[in-house]
Amino acid sequence: MNQHVVYDLKLQLSHYYAGPTAGARHVVHVAPLTIAGRQNVQSLSVNANPVSNARGDLKDYFGNLMTQFSHLSSHNMMQIEMKARVTCLAQDDLSDASVSLADLPREIRGYKALDAAAPHHFLGLSPRIMTAPDVAEYSRAIVQPGGSTLAAFLALGRSLHQDMSFDSMATTVDTPLDEAFRKRRGVCQDFAHILIAGLRSLGIPARYVSGFVRTEPPEGQERLEGADAMHAWVAAWCGPKMGWVEYDPTNDVTAKTDHIVVGYGRDYSDVAPIKGVLRASGVASVGQAVDVVPVLA
Repeated sequence: MNQHVVYDLKLQLSHYYAGPTAGARHVVHVAPLTIAGRQNVQSLSVNANPVSNARGDLKDYFGNLMTQFSHLSSHNMMQIEMKARVTCLAQDDLSDASVSLADLPREIRGYKALDAAAPHHFLGLSPRIMTAPDVAEYSRAIVQPGGSTLAAFLALGRSLHQDMSFDSMATTVDTPLDEAFRKRRGVCQDFAHILIAGLRSLGIPARYVSGFVRTEPPEGQERLEGADAMHAWVAAWCGPKMGWVEYDPTNDVTAKTDHIVVGYGRDYSDVAPIKGVLRASGVASVGQAVDVVPVLA
């Protein structure tokens, strides 16, 4: 079993506008969650610069922390800064206690609650997960129909990891998943969306996980402040005994103490770091800087 790890997190989202803007209202999903048996948030702050005229801190339907900011006064730039200290708890190695793919539909029907983690929410189409025949065909070719749900999940994820290349220039935040799949290139968001589409095409409930991942600099080099970015991976529901299992297809690893959860959703649109509206003209520039720094417990 891995030891628990304590992290200091810092995120800065920056928006620079071509001219003065006003009437801005934004919703941000950047705060890590406290999850029983998984991670504990010891301290947390989320702030805007300039200071907003109004703010609200609440939870969305899926239990994610979100903050609403309203800027009524004129401003040329806006920054959102999140700071947190989080303990990620040690996780046991996976042993396959999932149901078979053949039995999974019956187990889903037997899940009678309609809470935020109910598998029913994560089976169908969602704003960023459209019908993708090529992904469905690819998934059917990879997965053994007589196997377990966990085996199918990991087999498909590992196949995508092998067949796709990480390329930050190949896609944008708005690139459809079928386009990224045709290119076999993209970023973590693309890997996650493609895997989710493939799993759902097989009848496996799958949800998008937004968060942070600990990264290591090349050997002999120091960490660069702000060099990290927010990350995305996938959780699949493997039956009532195993519940939700998280796997990172970009890095071909199951999520343990290196992965820090911010939120769960049907896809990126549910947990986008920032979205909103404002009155402005001209082209805006945006930036993101993330630090994930392990500290002594």
